Amino acid sequence: MSKLNRRNFLSLTSGALAATSLGFPMLSLAGTKRVVIVGGGIGGATAAKYIRMADSSINVTLIEPNKNYYTCFMSNEVLGGGRDLDSIKFGYAGLKKHGVDVVHDLVTGIDPVARKVSIKSGSSMSYDACIVSPGVDFRWEAIEGHSEAVIDKVPHAWKAGPQTAILKKQIMAMRDGGTVAIVAPPNPFRCPPGPYERASQIAWYLKNHKPKSKIIILDNKPKFSKMGLFTAGWEKYYGFNSSNSMIEWVSGDAGGKVASLDVAKMSLSTDAADFKADVINIIPAQKAGKIAFTAGLVNEGGWCPVNQRTFESSNHKDIYVIGDSSVAAPLPKSGYSANSEAKVCAAAIVAKLNGKDSPEPSLVNTCYSIIMPDDAISVAMVYRMGKDGKIMKIEGSGGLTPADSSAAMRKREVGYAHSWFNNITDDIFG
Repeated sequence: MSKLNRRNFLSLTSGALAATSLGFPMLSLAGTKRVVIVGGGIGGATAAKYIRMADSSINVTLIEPNKNYYTCFMSNEVLGGGRDLDSIKFGYAGLKKHGVDVVHDLVTGIDPVARKVSIKSGSSMSYDACIVSPGVDFRWEAIEGHSEAVIDKVPHAWKAGPQTAILKKQIMAMRDGGTVAIVAPPNPFRCPPGPYERASQIAWYLKNHKPKSKIIILDNKPKFSKMGLFTAGWEKYYGFNSSNSMIEWVSGDAGGKVASLDVAKMSLSTDAADFKADVINIIPAQKAGKIAFTAGLVNEGGWCPVNQRTFESSNHKDIYVIGDSSVAAPLPKSGYSANSEAKVCAAAIVAKLNGKDSPEPSLVNTCYSIIMPDDAISVAMVYRMGKDGKIMKIEGSGGLTPADSSAAMRKREVGYAHSWFNNITDDIFG
């Protein structure tokens, strides 16, 4: 990483997390303070655990319809054959040990006046503070012919789990010499480097099992996250920019913007050409999760504006929005960002419910992308609050994997990625 070695960066980020997750006092005051959390993904689960750790007198209820959560990060390794699906599957037993009341149900509404959350089974729960962490939903209408009804044949696999299994099965069943088409979404979207890591992982599988096959990435963007590092890796391992390239990337300027899907013909149409494929993976354009719309938490762009110091909604008092749905730029929409935002939000809520001021927040993000089993790249950054009350980068606190990094360093990056995965999932669900 530029300007800062990894040991110093990890030291700095540990300090940043301590300021948000461990820097407020451990409390055990008597009372009936109630926090209801909507969504048990990275943001919601982290917030639930850290509120209970900070103040065991606060009653925390986490509402999540699914009994298991599959992490999106590292799900691409499932497609490449580097791990199995169960390795990214997590339950909620750890949160229950921390005293979190986990309710497996679907939230149907949030009343900001009565301070109540309604669930599908018919009951409602009162709150002093409500955290909404709904992840993303999809803009199915962005591509003609695309809809939720076709995802068993044209999977998105952008919410990991069964969709990941479907896409992997299709790739494994594809003939040698077949084509995988990946449609990358427009900005903003969850995990900016994700589609390109996915192409790398699928290419690794094809290179070893179906070497006559190829991948086409159709992208309406002119560039993408870590582009130089990805394309250099593709050149090295997959023949990118050669006449025999396994990966072809088509930008929006070159006709990569997909207008329509014909499921029956397994073809995609752009302004420039039609593309037929044996496997089509459309990663749809994205917006805040459905409950954010139902609860009136979104802006005109379909995302949730917040006070970036506390993540309290700009639309409704005592409702907080964290994770992919929140407007938290320059933080990217990533799992690590959600984990970091959750700790800031938890600290702010604990302070408020105990009549104290919110602590000064620090946030951090790191994102690893594995190009092949011995080669990974990363981007990292630490953030603080600016004088205008907005999140800002701490210049020089992070950076990209150097383009001229050695093979040994790249292999270490893979180890760092796997260690990060083990540590963050234990931090959230353990």
